[in-house]
Amino acid sequence: MGTFDFSRLGVLIVEDNSYIRQTLEDLLRYFQFGRIATAKNGEEAIDYMKTLGSAGSIIAPDVIISDLVMSPINGLLFLRWIRSSKDSSNRMVPYIMLSGAADQAYVHSARDLGVTEFLAKPFAAGSVYTHLLKVIEFPRQFVTTTKYFGPDRRRKKNDSPTKERRLKDEKDVTIVYSADKVVKPQVPSDVWYFRLPNSLKEKAGGGGFKGAAEMPLDLLEEAEKQLERASLDFTTWALDYVAKLAKLCTDAFEAEAEGGRGKFFGDINLLALELRGQGGTFGYPLISTFGKMLYDATQDGCREDDTALEIVKAHIDSMRAVLREKVSGDGGQVGRALLASLKKAIKSKEAVVE
Repeated sequence: MGTFDFSRLGVLIVEDNSYIRQTLEDLLRYFQFGRIATAKNGEEAIDYMKTLGSAGSIIAPDVIISDLVMSPINGLLFLRWIRSSKDSSNRMVPYIMLSGAADQAYVHSARDLGVTEFLAKPFAAGSVYTHLLKVIEFPRQFVTTTKYFGPDRRRKKNDSPTKERRLKDEKDVTIVYSADKVVKPQVPSDVWYFRLPNSLKEKAGGGGFKGAAEMPLDLLEEAEKQLERASLDFTTWALDYVAKLAKLCTDAFEAEAEGGRGKFFGDINLLALELRGQGGTFGYPLISTFGKMLYDATQDGCREDDTALEIVKAHIDSMRAVLREKVSGDGGQVGRALLASLKKAIKSKEAVVE
């Protein structure tokens, strides 16, 4: 038993929100990672990976933590590049997808592209560390078929098969023990398992590491304190987002109700996604609750009439109240009253249309 030494490891953070990107970087510094690189979207991350060149195997990240929703290249497209591009220095690098959109559709898409772990926002220092331990302690064998390349999507041997339909006995599977040449089988029925030494655990453990790693409680305590300090600035950052939501709502009111509001609702949906993911991380779970409600209400195909915008405005007013009054935690009686008031406002506006 013991703790891993992350000073021997490097990590790449890909996150378009500068506030969250800095917060993650601070957390990983508390975890004592030796090398930390950052990128603000998938495009920048790909450019960074390409610059590693021949030295890639030495200074390439040992772990990637990437947001999902980014522009112009999102986390899914970056993951696809990592797993499939000849320019990727390590196609088997552990990839932790971080997003507030922890819905089944996104989870399935990420798994189909070869994600290692999926970490939902809001996050705590302990949950980030736990996911890092998973990819180091319990690396899954890589599976390659003509249609899939990525970690085994079954966590246990007796789990049910997934889309690659691994119904064969292991004696009919090609076992590969080296990553020197990663290519896909040419025959649709062929399945290859890559079973490689756990070099990441050896690296983090310094060689000869036995047993399961312990959680460094002192480091986690300091990291949680860092999140608490970051929460002091969260209201300022979040109020800026709420102001952007309010402007989008105003601009949408001025646009044509038929066909002219789609972009506004799309932008509102993305901002709601950000707020949904961040609030709980920084001690404002009501912001995550209201953000999720707004995110769900502005999905593709939603109504775009004036009533829909009034509902958006009701969400904005509720979030602004939480932030201005600094209603942290569950908010107690005030929080319950704000949530009840928002639900009542939504119900009354929907009733007018009916």
